[in-house]
Amino acid sequence: MASASAPATPPSPYTPDYPIRTERLDLRPVTLDDFEAIHAYRHRPEVSRYLYSEPFDKAASRDFVASRSTRTTLRESGDGLQLAVVVRDSGTLIGDVTFVWKSSAHRQGRIGYVFHPDHAGHGYATEASRALLKLGFEELRLHRIQAELNGRNTASARLLERLGMRREGHLRESAFLDGEWSDEVIYAMPAREWRDRQEERARREKPARPVKRARQEERARQR
Repeated sequence: MASASAPATPPSPYTPDYPIRTERLDLRPVTLDDFEAIHAYRHRPEVSRYLYSEPFDKAASRDFVASRSTRTTLRESGDGLQLAVVVRDSGTLIGDVTFVWKSSAHRQGRIGYVFHPDHAGHGYATEASRALLKLGFEELRLHRIQAELNGRNTASARLLERLGMRREGHLRESAFLDGEWSDEVIYAMPAREWRDRQEERARREKPARPVKRARQEERARQR
């Protein structure tokens, strides 16, 4: 029996229609002018605590900005997008996010994010990450998207759970960070769960008919 063919992903190269807009944010390519804003949080020890890098000095921040400013288009498996996250109303750059096209053949993606701690508590990271999931599932028609994080990073785990991603793997002592062995945790979501969540969200947000109008319609039906 012949197996069903997988839906094709968009032809490469694929460049999103920038900026990617959410309710409050613009996600756009990193530029060289972003150096100061990105260094402002990438140099902080509390930001790099759960990352696979030391706090950036200015040279490392300049290298990061220069290399990531070219990551604007997906051409083949392994390519990534590195996007600055900007609050639209103020123009403030508050973080950067990553989308990696892990496999074209298997329609797999990966997301990541780093945000300035001074802007925590406003839901910005969740909002930006949801935009990446939408890009992967609705634009690239991927089958599965995952995120990988340090096992001690409970705040990031809660963020992924708010997005509806499930904890799928726990790799024990898989990385040596800050002088000790650390666990890595993998969260993921398949496309069908994304679709289910969007349908449920649409149902919740659908405005209910005014009670007075509903009662009038009910009386009319009873006549």
